[in-house]
Amino acid sequence: MYYKLIVRTYIRVSPDMFGEEDIKNIILKILNSQFNNYISEKLGIIIGVDEVMEVGEGVIIPGDGSAYYDTKFSMITFKPDLQEVVLGEISDITDFGAFINLGAIEGMIHVSQAMDDFVSFSKSNVLTGKESKKVLKVGDKCRARIIAISYKDLANPKVGLTMRQPYLGALQWLDAPAKKIDAPAKKIKAEAKEK
Repeated sequence: MYYKLIVRTYIRVSPDMFGEEDIKNIILKILNSQFNNYISEKLGIIIGVDEVMEVGEGVIIPGDGSAYYDTKFSMITFKPDLQEVVLGEISDITDFGAFINLGAIEGMIHVSQAMDDFVSFSKSNVLTGKESKKVLKVGDKCRARIIAISYKDLANPKVGLTMRQPYLGALQWLDAPAKKIDAPAKKIKAEAKEK
């Protein structure tokens, strides 16, 4: 889920940056460079610093020469939550499952979690259900549920997904039952018009 967090901390501005532009703009650039590609278990994946809301008076520490500004700012983060339902697009398919782009991160759907059916993998990178004949391929937009999150390697967090429950899976699968239900109703309406 995406969050907008309000954070307060001291930001160090080196003397060579003084006078370049407005202090808020300088601090915004510093914050975005500090939080670029920043990932933490507590905050999630930092997308970027949205705005600098308040900048206090600068404090100079003897022997440093830089000014430290008490700063309040907002940032946008993506923090996946267990059991959260997410939308994404299939970016890659392998013999062991599919990868889905969630925007800020990629999640992995193991082949056993791709659908409630026996799944086979074809050489053309397609997963197919044996009985349902459902097909999953690169570029399909899907709805999945988060079942595992790992921050063991902070540089590369892992998100495990499932699409086995009702109303989950490729969006074209979700439209298919509705079309089958609507077909008899359309036939009845057409027959009624003929009479």
